Amino acid sequence: MRFYLSSPMNRLQAAAANGSPVLLSFASAGGSRWHDEYLPSYDRVLLDSGAYSELTTGVRIDLDRYVDWVQKFPWVDAWAGLDDITGDWHRSLQNYEKGGFPTIHDTDPIALLNDLIPMARERGGWIGVGLKPPRERKEGVVRDLLDRMPHDLHVHGWALGRYAHLGRLDSVDSTNWFRDAWKLRTMPALHHLTEAETLEIVVKR
Repeated sequence: MRFYLSSPMNRLQAAAANGSPVLLSFASAGGSRWHDEYLPSYDRVLLDSGAYSELTTGVRIDLDRYVDWVQKFPWVDAWAGLDDITGDWHRSLQNYEKGGFPTIHDTDPIALLNDLIPMARERGGWIGVGLKPPRERKEGVVRDLLDRMPHDLHVHGWALGRYAHLGRLDSVDSTNWFRDAWKLRTMPALHHLTEAETLEIVVKR
């Protein structure tokens, strides 16, 4: 699941995610100063550069600030390099010089994997797979990318919850968990539940 610390529900989300694996995004959490008290309660932690937020807002991520931020959490499972989702894979490679595991996108030339796979092995054995939105009806593309992944790498699918049934994806993230919680409260039979209770239902699901 993806955890947005800058949301008005941030403390509620933090409590609901207790004991769960979470993805913490620099774009939303980088300016927060109270997240330290919650991080030890999570089962596993993946740090995200905020590349998707950069794509949707047009506001560039400060790479140096991001790298400084991830250094505060040396015990996390992995942290992602700042990738460019638009297809500017030259910029992605330049950003990866600062560290973090790499990501291959459907907008990148497939030959780029020749550079990314050795890099992934050197950086903890993680590699990402991402799609430029819209992400629907791209299972064939995802399957092709996954078929090219060596089995010694952990493959994370960025916002690829709809493709979680593909066995080669070792982990995925999604914003659906808290959006679904909001939807539950609009149902007549469940409107009496608190936000914390609907979040608990979704997390257990």
